[in-house]
Amino acid sequence: MSAARTPSVQPAYVLHQHDWSESSLILDLFTRESGRVAVAAKGAKRPYSQLRAVLLPLQRISVSLSKPAKTDGGEVQTLRGAEWGGGATLPSGAALFSGYYLNELLLKLLARHDPHPQLFDAYADTLAHLADGDAVLRAFELKLLAELGLLPDLSVVTPTQAHVDPARRYQLSPESGLIPPTSDAGLPGALLIQLQAALLHGSMAALRQACVAAPQTLKTMLRGLLHYHLGHQPLRTRALMVDVQQLLES
Repeated sequence: MSAARTPSVQPAYVLHQHDWSESSLILDLFTRESGRVAVAAKGAKRPYSQLRAVLLPLQRISVSLSKPAKTDGGEVQTLRGAEWGGGATLPSGAALFSGYYLNELLLKLLARHDPHPQLFDAYADTLAHLADGDAVLRAFELKLLAELGLLPDLSVVTPTQAHVDPARRYQLSPESGLIPPTSDAGLPGALLIQLQAALLHGSMAALRQACVAAPQTLKTMLRGLLHYHLGHQPLRTRALMVDVQQLLES
């Protein structure tokens, strides 16, 4: 059987952009069928370009791309056309920072040309709920780590493969997986089983609902796991969110 062809038009989101010339941009796009791709948007910075109002972060767009071409910076495709794909308007306030945080995670953890259609759908769903609280971010972090094979099965103890006891607590170790806690901290086994069930079902709504039970503990555990797999690269959006929070409190 021949490999499936990339569709001529596909849904996408702009993760990042930077200047390429006085009139053009290089975009990092997250597409449903092709994964993360580098794209040259020629003429996008010109005052009369229709692309200026379309190539916005956190907005669903439909794009048509050329075939990848080898350049000094790797494979770069040319943007042939882009249209707004509808959906929610650009978030504001804390939700905007959260959206940029998701984009930075995708930029740093996703390899180029590695499609993850279910993750794309989860990202689109998450953007519509950014104003609903921290549980939204925790649910997406779990989905992202699971999609990339970086999250252990939350229903079994990793070293022994024994079933998680709903009445006990466990912690998530970047190197050892799911293990009994070394202190009183940790997540209840019943919650871990619920999280794993939601991941297997594929429901972001169910995953968000499960995360509501322990958002702060989940935040601490997932931050350690993400930090480990990011190679200790600092997340600029997270640091910026902390700075803004401190400024508001002072």
